[in-house]
Amino acid sequence: MKDEVLLDAGVVTRCRRRVHLENDPEMRDVSTAPLDLGVEQRIADAAEHRRSVAAQLGELLGADWTEIPRGVPYADRARLTLDAMAEGVPHISGAQLPDDAEGGRRGAIDLLVRSGNGYVPVLVVRHKITDPGSGAKVSPIERPVPEAAKVDTTRKVRPQPRDQLRLVHAVRLLEACGYDAGDRTAGAIGVEADVVVWHDLRSPNWPGGRTALAEYDARFGDRLAVATAAAQGGEPLAQPSRITECRGCPWWPTCESQLRDRRDVSLVVRGEDATVLRERGIATIDELAGTPLESAEDLQLTGVRNTDAILLAKAWLREMPLVRRVRDLDVPRGDVEIDVDMESYADAGAYMWGCWLSGTDIGEEQGYRAFVTWEPLPDDDEARSFAEFWSWFTGVRRKAFERGLSFRAYCYNELAENRWMLASAERFAGKPGVPPVSEVKEFINSAEWVDLFAVVRDQFLCPNGKGLKVIAPSAGFGWRDPEASGENSMRWYRDAVALDGGERDLTQRERLLTYNEDDVRATYTIRTWMTSDAADQIPYAEDL
Repeated sequence: MKDEVLLDAGVVTRCRRRVHLENDPEMRDVSTAPLDLGVEQRIADAAEHRRSVAAQLGELLGADWTEIPRGVPYADRARLTLDAMAEGVPHISGAQLPDDAEGGRRGAIDLLVRSGNGYVPVLVVRHKITDPGSGAKVSPIERPVPEAAKVDTTRKVRPQPRDQLRLVHAVRLLEACGYDAGDRTAGAIGVEADVVVWHDLRSPNWPGGRTALAEYDARFGDRLAVATAAAQGGEPLAQPSRITECRGCPWWPTCESQLRDRRDVSLVVRGEDATVLRERGIATIDELAGTPLESAEDLQLTGVRNTDAILLAKAWLREMPLVRRVRDLDVPRGDVEIDVDMESYADAGAYMWGCWLSGTDIGEEQGYRAFVTWEPLPDDDEARSFAEFWSWFTGVRRKAFERGLSFRAYCYNELAENRWMLASAERFAGKPGVPPVSEVKEFINSAEWVDLFAVVRDQFLCPNGKGLKVIAPSAGFGWRDPEASGENSMRWYRDAVALDGGERDLTQRERLLTYNEDDVRATYTIRTWMTSDAADQIPYAEDL
């Protein structure tokens, strides 16, 4: 029966196969992968942010606010929440809504706000919910009610689909217990915790003119059917297929084993493209590799070029980590070159800019240098470290120009570096040494700024992915720290600046500097390798 399954809000953005595995009684004793340390830390950070916002609201709202105790049993928390709603408490923090057995739902919400004859849900999240612009409906944090909302001419809503779907889940739970306010409005408090952004869940701002309500209902209905079939031992409604989410999923070892046994096509072509291929009768890597190249145009793939899909399958079968897409590799080079890698901590800021200077001698010491702040972010000292980086970086660029030398700077996937260069210029405008945004834009749009990730993407086929740590070993480079990863660096940073209190761990600072230095040395190694004869040993796609 339907009431045998109760699902939380997370299922609507979760892989369908994962929903099956989580509700399959036969999978209860199957070992899963440990939670990634970076993911674990983000969960802890989010929980701490919610606690901090709850404390802030408690001080601001006083007698109009109550918090449901977190350390009591689940059923007691749901009862206390119901009692508080029945009493008409204006603001209920940490609410545990009663289970909706008929609808197959269960869930909690960070804040319930009295509105009219019912309540509206408010989500507390540790990410940005607005961007510079206009049009967002917001209310002050001290008045977290939809009645106080006004259009803000300085903010626009940052699209956060997952937030809206979680809010609809809470609305449906409120409906089930008879306390929905009825106007389909819901709010979110972001990482800055200065305002509440209000969403009209009836607005047709989803693809195809759908509303958040309609999108949620379709997704939740599907996931409920998947979970119910799994719980009752019925025919599975979801089969494993590799998608981006697999990377951090605890069930990946189970799915990976099954996919490899099947030599499933999703191991080389992900997402919707794998579905398209299966519908055409191409379910395995072998079948894809055996597809004639002259038939590639009929595949109708969107995430990868049709011929590339076939060649990736051929390379995977031969266990080739890289295949040259072009016969002659090419990387834009300069007389003076700098490899750049930035380290950030979530949305709090960029605490380190690491550089590797090489090429013609212009009177600057070559090799590695880092511009860093060890003040816990967010902190204005970030402006100082960014200004020092930019001053040195543009100084090298200027010296090269004055000597009639060409200049190039490199990063691996410019999205991160571009984001934080622009954000730093915007946030710290007017502070000593911080460049105007126009100056940063001029540089990142110039031919002197080279995204090595794009160069690799355009000139190689990579069956195992195109990440820096996947590609660099083919160029002969390895990281000195066996645990080197972006996720782990988040944990090292917390210890380095004592973000959780206590003493600052200076050894973790050295670890982060070594990690950052290796990242810039890796990009240096890849691009110099690509312009050497050694790269010619990589197989050429047309020869497969």
